[in-house]
Amino acid sequence: MPGPRALPSPTEALPGRTGRLQVEATHAVTGNPTLPPFPPQMQTAIFGRTGHAEVVRVVFDPHKISYEELLKAFWENHDPTQGMQQQEDVGTQYRSIILTLSPQQQAAALRSRDAYQQELSQQHRGGITTSIEPARDFYYAEDRHQQYLHKVPGGYCGLKGTGVPCPIAH
Repeated sequence: MPGPRALPSPTEALPGRTGRLQVEATHAVTGNPTLPPFPPQMQTAIFGRTGHAEVVRVVFDPHKISYEELLKAFWENHDPTQGMQQQEDVGTQYRSIILTLSPQQQAAALRSRDAYQQELSQQHRGGITTSIEPARDFYYAEDRHQQYLHKVPGGYCGLKGTGVPCPIAH
């Protein structure tokens, strides 16, 4: 039976934890810090991809990779037309989302979505269902969910792109 297609209200949601979870201070793959305070040259981006059922915070050095390049990778490495579904599984945990941390990120994310939607439309693909909204408080998931594919090489991910390249250039 398909699950809900709308986010539960705060009164309908399960109660949250009383405190934040402890996570590793350094990302195992990038070597970047995962916890604040972040070095002043670093920036943060937050993405949630359909199929991963998780939201990840990426701390990056904009002198090495731009926010636009991260957006390009986000669009190309999952199917943003899936809505809230992964194969037969349906529910709000399967939606994709971009959480923005500044008006500049919001504008860049919206531009990238529109440009990618144009490419998808030319290939007769569906509409992008990814939400783009301002970030709220960020809470890490349990350690076993952190950097999952690094910890479990060959683990199930379920992510497949559309095969349509994203035209974003920076």
